[in-house]
Amino acid sequence: MPTHEQLEGLYRICYYLTYRALQPIHLICTDERTGNLFILAGDKENIEIEITPNGEVI
Repeated sequence: MPTHEQLEGLYRICYYLTYRALQPIHLICTDERTGNLFILAGDKENIEIEITPNGEVI
């Protein structure tokens, strides 16, 4: 289950990708090894973003 900080970061990133950058989001999942949220986006699936449990965007 994502942390509150991860959900806030996820909202900001998804809003930016879909409404500002006009990029599709293909996958959002949790990396069970690290606890990070992983986002795969972009027309050619070339955007990879991770959000740590404390909300830091990598």
